[in-house]
Amino acid sequence: MHWSRKGHELTFVTLTDTMAGPKEMRGVLRSNRRIVIPSIVAALVAGLIVALPSGSPAHEIPSDITIHAIVKPEGQRLRLLVRVPLRAMRDMEFPLRGPGYLDIARADAELRNAAMLWIGNELELYEGDSRLTDMQLVAVRASIPSDRSFGSFEDALAHVTGPPLPNNTQLYWEQAMLDVLFEYPIESDQSEFSIDLRVERLALRVVTVLRFAPPGGTLRTFEYTGNPGLVRLDPRWHQAALRFVALGFSHILDGIDHLLFLLCLVIPFRRFRGLALIVTAFTVGHSLTLIASAFGLAPDALWFPPLVEMLIAGSIVYMALENILGAKLHRRWMIAFGFGLVHGFGFSFALRDTLQFAGSHLVTSLLSFNVGVEIGQLLVLLLMVPALVVLFRFAVKERIGTIILSALVAHTGWHWMTDRWGVLRQYEILPAFNLALLVSAIVWLVLIVIFAGLGWVAFTKLRYLLERGAAVVFHD
Repeated sequence: MHWSRKGHELTFVTLTDTMAGPKEMRGVLRSNRRIVIPSIVAALVAGLIVALPSGSPAHEIPSDITIHAIVKPEGQRLRLLVRVPLRAMRDMEFPLRGPGYLDIARADAELRNAAMLWIGNELELYEGDSRLTDMQLVAVRASIPSDRSFGSFEDALAHVTGPPLPNNTQLYWEQAMLDVLFEYPIESDQSEFSIDLRVERLALRVVTVLRFAPPGGTLRTFEYTGNPGLVRLDPRWHQAALRFVALGFSHILDGIDHLLFLLCLVIPFRRFRGLALIVTAFTVGHSLTLIASAFGLAPDALWFPPLVEMLIAGSIVYMALENILGAKLHRRWMIAFGFGLVHGFGFSFALRDTLQFAGSHLVTSLLSFNVGVEIGQLLVLLLMVPALVVLFRFAVKERIGTIILSALVAHTGWHWMTDRWGVLRQYEILPAFNLALLVSAIVWLVLIVIFAGLGWVAFTKLRYLLERGAAVVFHD
């Protein structure tokens, strides 16, 4: 059976109507094919036209955006100003005109919906430990991308609460900025405030520039990527300490190069007493350079981070080769101290973007970070030493196992070192050296010599006390 068309009507034709012969049957099929296929194509085209959206077109997730936010408590009210690129507001139907211009006269309702959906619903503000409620969306504005009103709180507030752009502004919606003003009732502007602005899903990479303007205080700026969690705008010392202890602990566990260096340190040892001096020397070394870097005493040239990363890889290779050739354990604490100075610079790179969360407690945060690192190191040692004891007792002889493990670590460190050398070669190091850098290097050399001497005296004294205590215990 098939369909046949006569005039403007489609009629049902059975096979009995076409039994005159094969030739007549083929003619009917060809005629029907000429009619049915164009009809199907026309129906598909019409369906696609109907399915097209009538508002702003759908768009993909932006790759990189920057968000600006300003928090200012005043009296019994806290104001939050936020600026977000409009193209990050997905699944919104902004009214358009012409070739994609934002229809400012009809855009207010949809801008408010976007502000609440993508910002207000993802925002948490706290006064002390209490979450602020009764949020009010006071104003929204569409701004041109060259607008610079968010340079200060006063300019941004005047801009958002002022008159909107003229209706005839030719502003492509994908280039527009959405400016929003939220208000919260608070008990006092002298309270401690914190914010969790979960806007990381607006783009693949979201950079947030957050500023806190306390009444009568100094403007404090935070700049971070992604979502760091709850940001305390003016933390107490114990809040900063807990944050940086956790940061140091997680950093040592995530840093595979630091873990391999620790493994090379502990392979020749089986007792924690022998490791105590070595780990202490390593801790003193990286603490010195970490604190010095935090106070701006380290070089800030572009070549310095890749140089440090290459030296860290080189320290792993050296320690592994020393284990293979036969480690001189009586002087390993000095090597650990020297390489600790290098690793301290590496730790400082991890802290570079997070010291902003320390508030006014910089020294406390640095010491807390070191405490977190040491806790992580002790945990690693508590796992490594028994594992090595079991390995060398039941699986392989100690000397052979030491050579195998050290060779594997040396192989990995060598690849890291060559890769990082390739990165370092891209920088012009020699032309960058000047008198200031030379003086800085001499100062560092003098400091290293001084602290190495102090460390040697402390080590000699500590060894004497330990040997004397052991002799007393043995005699008793």
